[in-house]
Amino acid sequence: MVQITFINSEQKIVEAPENSNLLRVSIKERGGIPFKCGGGLCGTCKCLIEQGIENTDKIKPKERKHLKPEDFEAGYRMACQTFILGDVEVSW
Repeated sequence: MVQITFINSEQKIVEAPENSNLLRVSIKERGGIPFKCGGGLCGTCKCLIEQGIENTDKIKPKERKHLKPEDFEAGYRMACQTFILGDVEVSW
């Protein structure tokens, strides 16, 4: 299990199986990451991995359509395309 901390007005900490999709965990656990399509088409689930970026999988082609190289360097990912391999803290 991995620990995901959703940082918003409150810090919500949840556990999920390793290799879980970040957006799906947010929806299930009411983490609060905003989204519209959930499939990498709109980019509304852009979020900042505050801690643990090394615990995310590789950047997907759909993310490259919505985010710039400097976004990735700063730690941004699209939650619908990101799978969690270890503990992370995420904000949006």
